[in-house]
Amino acid sequence: MTTPSSPATAHPEPRDGRATAAACTTVVLWASAFVSIRSAGEAYSPGALTLGRLLAGSLALGTLLLVRREGLPSRAAWPGILWSGLLWFGLYMVVLNWGEQQVDAGTAAMVVNIGPLLIALLGARLLGEGLPRRLLLGMAVSFAGAAVVGLSMSGHGGSSVLGVLLCLLAAVAYAGGVVGQKPALRHGSALQITTFGCLVGTVACLPFAGALISDAADAPLSATLNMVYLGIFPTALAFTTWAYALARTTAGRMGATTYAVPALVVLMSWLLLDEVPALLTVGGGLLCLAGVAVSRKRPHPGSTRRNPVEPVEAPRHDAEREAADRP
Repeated sequence: MTTPSSPATAHPEPRDGRATAAACTTVVLWASAFVSIRSAGEAYSPGALTLGRLLAGSLALGTLLLVRREGLPSRAAWPGILWSGLLWFGLYMVVLNWGEQQVDAGTAAMVVNIGPLLIALLGARLLGEGLPRRLLLGMAVSFAGAAVVGLSMSGHGGSSVLGVLLCLLAAVAYAGGVVGQKPALRHGSALQITTFGCLVGTVACLPFAGALISDAADAPLSATLNMVYLGIFPTALAFTTWAYALARTTAGRMGATTYAVPALVVLMSWLLLDEVPALLTVGGGLLCLAGVAVSRKRPHPGSTRRNPVEPVEAPRHDAEREAADRP
């Protein structure tokens, strides 16, 4: 028999180094995905690229699940698995791939970065998470940085109304998927929730199987290898480390962490694609990182517990109070 834990407000959670490492792994791999999508997207249509990526991810995750013998998650986890699988693994990836064919990368980055704000708002409304002042301040700083990066990288005349709407839909699907996934993590491991969410997304994208076969026949090997990379690393590994970290913090705080992605994309494009960023782009990237640092900084223990040794009197029933008041 276990004893109930004390409230989080009385005893703040200790820092979890593994969760922080998992979040950092996710951010780095998701940033690398933008570089790979640029290559694979030239040979594969949006739906075909999504299905190929999910097939590779499902194979990797399914193999790991069998090796670890984790089996099926409990029935209570399935609503969140279905929700995140359809919205995040399915809809988000398809419309984002489509949107990036309609708008330049800078515009896409600005619009999709509405997602973390939506996550914080939905988490507060649907999951009962708070909106700490530090989180809101950090998100505001990071969003400003993402806007600066987007504006500095935007081309001229490369945007369309359809593309902007698709990226906006991607941001909404991303936020809905994260908020749907969070409760499922109470009833299953990060690997279970990620594996079956990926499988749900794969099944939902099966109508693109014909396009995948057709595109794969004509695609260069480099594009296909990038698609496989997207499935194994930014999908199978990064979504698992994301779920691991999400289970140990709030959805809003995890969403704010992804504001580091634009800064890393700028750095990777510089190192891997020899795209030298402008000073304005570098400044926006630094703002993104500063905002993440602010949003993830925990308040000093003294600010949440002014009198840690002072006992809190438990509420007494009316009969107890009457007995105490008798002379």
